[in-house]
Amino acid sequence: MRRTDRLFEIIQILRDGKLHRAQDIAARLEVSTRTIYRDMDTLVASGVPVEGERGVGYMVREAITLPPLTLTPEELEALNLGMAIVAEAADPDLKSAAQSLAAKVDAVLPAETIAEADAWKFAVYPFADAARGFAQMPTLRAAIKARQKLQITYRRIDGEMTRRKIRPLHMEYWGRVWTLTAWCEAREDFRVFRVDLIEEATALPELFVDEPGKRLSDYDPYRDKEES
Repeated sequence: MRRTDRLFEIIQILRDGKLHRAQDIAARLEVSTRTIYRDMDTLVASGVPVEGERGVGYMVREAITLPPLTLTPEELEALNLGMAIVAEAADPDLKSAAQSLAAKVDAVLPAETIAEADAWKFAVYPFADAARGFAQMPTLRAAIKARQKLQITYRRIDGEMTRRKIRPLHMEYWGRVWTLTAWCEAREDFRVFRVDLIEEATALPELFVDEPGKRLSDYDPYRDKEES
């Protein structure tokens, strides 16, 4: 079972409002108790109203009533951008409502709307970061569709700027932050870039074709981490 699918299943288990022991959930999902502990920490960080502790059990007191939604990438971008704009507003009530809405959407987002290469991580980033990432979206999407190489200027987490020629393969959405999985020609390996840290993306007059070892299907997300 994929991690995103497992997180969604845990939410479904907790929706009844009852106390569930980690070992019981682990047995039901056929994973270790330690894995469930990590998953609970992830859900809490993503805004799911989980209460409990290790050795006692977990429950959700607030009802999750938003039905499953299947959104197109464009619809998800529009929703995310709208929440980002409202969350930066001066009105404290609107800002609080946007943050609350984002947490609820993140909690019940169906696994089928998340990309196949999904072993990244759930994370909570400031709305301003999410909004900043939208500037490069049209170029990235067009290049993925056209199978066109890109030259990007990327600001690493430590602040250092780097320029890379990449083969853009796939974008995915994780807790209000988009990431780009690509083949980096400088590193001769797969890299995952946070879209909000891409300062500039320029389409190059070079197309690429599938090559063994450089395809999205060859990417091992458990080995590679975010570019740093």
